[in-house]
Amino acid sequence: MTMAEGTHVENENSKEKDTARKARQGREYSGRSDQGRRYSGRTIRKLAAYMLRYKWLLVLAAVCTLGSNLFSLVGPKLTGLCIGAIEPGRGAVDFAAVGYYAAWMAGFYVISAAMSYGLQVLMLTISRKVVYQMRQDVFERLMTLPVGYFDIHQTGDIISRISYDIDTVNASLSNDLVQLLTTVITVAGALVMMVTISPRLVLVFAFTVPLSILTTRYITGKTRPLFRRRSAKLGELNGFVEEMISGQKTLKAYGREAYTQKRFDGRNKEAVEAYYQAEYYGSIVGPCVNFINNLSLSLISVFGAILYLAGSMGIGDISSFVLYSRKFSGPINEAANIFSELQSALAAAERVFRLMEEAPEPEDAQDARELLDVRGEVRLSHVSFGYQPGRTILRDLSLTAAPGRLIAIVGPTGAGKTTLINLLMRFYDPQEGEILVDGRRIRDLTRSSLRRAYAMVLQDTWLFYGTIYENLAYGREDADRASVEEAARAARIHSFISRLPQGYDTILTDEGTNISKGQKQLLTIARAMLLDAKMLILDEATSNVDTRTERQIQKAMRKLMEDKTCFVIAHRLSTIENADLILVVDAGEVVEQGTHGELMKKGGMYRRLYEAQFE
Repeated sequence: MTMAEGTHVENENSKEKDTARKARQGREYSGRSDQGRRYSGRTIRKLAAYMLRYKWLLVLAAVCTLGSNLFSLVGPKLTGLCIGAIEPGRGAVDFAAVGYYAAWMAGFYVISAAMSYGLQVLMLTISRKVVYQMRQDVFERLMTLPVGYFDIHQTGDIISRISYDIDTVNASLSNDLVQLLTTVITVAGALVMMVTISPRLVLVFAFTVPLSILTTRYITGKTRPLFRRRSAKLGELNGFVEEMISGQKTLKAYGREAYTQKRFDGRNKEAVEAYYQAEYYGSIVGPCVNFINNLSLSLISVFGAILYLAGSMGIGDISSFVLYSRKFSGPINEAANIFSELQSALAAAERVFRLMEEAPEPEDAQDARELLDVRGEVRLSHVSFGYQPGRTILRDLSLTAAPGRLIAIVGPTGAGKTTLINLLMRFYDPQEGEILVDGRRIRDLTRSSLRRAYAMVLQDTWLFYGTIYENLAYGREDADRASVEEAARAARIHSFISRLPQGYDTILTDEGTNISKGQKQLLTIARAMLLDAKMLILDEATSNVDTRTERQIQKAMRKLMEDKTCFVIAHRLSTIENADLILVVDAGEVVEQGTHGELMKKGGMYRRLYEAQFE
């Protein structure tokens, strides 16, 4: 196979995963469209379930809400009594009555303000607890999801859900929910007070309230999909930005700044347009409802004047009724104004809950057993696998790795070598065939015990923020300093660590960007050596070190890995000449196998690959 052909296969595999990701996103978005009418109720129920975990705080918040609004509702009635203490036409004023009512009014308003403050504190506390638990649940769900989920979802989009979307929910719970609770009580209380003052004037709202409800329902029905689209576009933008930032070196090396900026401009425009559309149409609700409320106030003023002239109402009652009508219509207008924010919060919560509803990695079989006393015999029997239905990567693959043997896997790019490792670790399950470890099917073993039996070093190194010692001892909590240093010496990294100002206590920042890539690779190799595992997987593990260091590492590793079964994926064929068995994989099939000498004598694909590297 030529280099061009190998690159083509690699691109095909990359396209498969990319196509799978887009297909998955398409299904998710279409699913959201299909459930447009149902998602709000389902999302609200799920949010309510979180809040009901703190039901006593909610009860206290309800008491504060009720008390604050009821005390506030007494004010207009007392205002009317104050105005009624004035005798029209004579100018006589009962100052004692006015002072009496004013004092009670001030007292009620102070109590209402205190309870309102207590309500805000309680709701902030509840929202903090809910968001903390929600974020905890999301992260726990992420830890249970299969590797395949992360293959088809952008990292930035996942981060957007756990940060921006949950923050949006937090803001809504702490502010918008309080506003809604206040609206319900204020509107109900004001309506009762207006009925006691003049049932006839209340009939004005029989026309304006249904008009407000119909207008709000119509507009929000149009805007709900816009807010879902806004959250989706922001997630896509975050995913693109995360991807481009992580690939800055490659981007600059290829001079693709202008091209990347153009792509960003397109995604940014889509996100801004989605945001504008949602906010623009969402903002129509407030002015429309405000117009209807002002219409109701005008009608009350006209009909109230008629009743006054007819002697059916006094000036004080009209004044109280007008104030209550403002308390009745004002919260409705405010609720309409925050409805767009509620729609945004519900759309964000929907994205969060969809992530929580993702199917976790399948549970182990009920009779699954722990993999104990591992010998390291691995056998694949007629294994077939593809990331997408109908697109097979490995076809009818069979091989046997005896305990303690070094198995090298070579072949053109895209031949299925890394896919084989994914199956061994059971990140994916084959569609056909069986994989056995020590004669037991891995489907009959617990995943945790199977994965603990392997130590793995990948080409893409991963180090976290912390000391070098903590990174080396990551997979073995009981490791002492001596064993960590022994592993570092074997990986030829001890002398480098010792020369650092803080030695093993040196902090690695931002995935180890303060050390070279080759040194990061050596650290991950030392970390794998420290594990008490009977099987080892090296996926291009020494690709970032020089040939001399690589040979030294391999000599040390062979000594440390006695009685361990090792799977090594290598492109530099000179490094696996001493392997016990070399498997040549092409198009998902083992086309050749044997030792280096045997394969060179055959003159097949292995020899062509080997000679191509030295031409």
